[in-house]
Amino acid sequence: MYRIYLVEDEEHLRGILEAYLRQEGWQVRSFADGFSAREAIAERPDLWVLDIMLPGGVDGYQLLREVKADRPLQPVIFISARDADIDRVVGLEMGSDDYIAKPFLPRELVVRTRRLLERVYRIPAEALAETGGRRSRLYLRPYTIDEAARMVEDDQGTVIDLTSKEFELLLYFARHAGQVLEREQVLNAVWGSDYFGSDRVVDDLVRRLRRRLRELRLETVYGYGYRVVGG
Repeated sequence: MYRIYLVEDEEHLRGILEAYLRQEGWQVRSFADGFSAREAIAERPDLWVLDIMLPGGVDGYQLLREVKADRPLQPVIFISARDADIDRVVGLEMGSDDYIAKPFLPRELVVRTRRLLERVYRIPAEALAETGGRRSRLYLRPYTIDEAARMVEDDQGTVIDLTSKEFELLLYFARHAGQVLEREQVLNAVWGSDYFGSDRVVDDLVRRLRRRLRELRLETVYGYGYRVVGG
């Protein structure tokens, strides 16, 4: 599922918005101030929802600046109760992707969030509905796997070129992170049950994948198969 990070200091509103976002099947983490949210920037969620007015000296503008400095294409929605025109213009100039002025209906945030996720991660609304809102991205730190785009990038935003079979193997491992997988399981999943040949083809592809993704925590379980640690 998509990971949404919500920063809102009003406790009642924060609880309502969090509940609405969770109902869409998204994983939501909320913060009451800018300092605690700042510590989570490196976790790189799929989307940030930032209130502009925050207590403690770190406001939404500063958070936006730091989020975009870490990852320029990180999707961000701004919310504010201040002068809507000024905040909207400043926020957009600083790189926010959308803006909602208070007061607003929680459902409006849900709709805007869904549309932004669809636009950024290139998933049609129909496909998103069919999957029940499940994310098309998986994480094996420090790598992000975009299923829809069939793309892998590291935590610096660098795209890593993989062959089709390398990508399918990585995707299978990511979907079963933490599980010990037999060679035969991997063979059937990546090559198909009608594949005729040695299961050593799995070992060869694993070696290639390790060379491409040197920080991937891919363990060999001797005499059995493989296990990827991460997520």
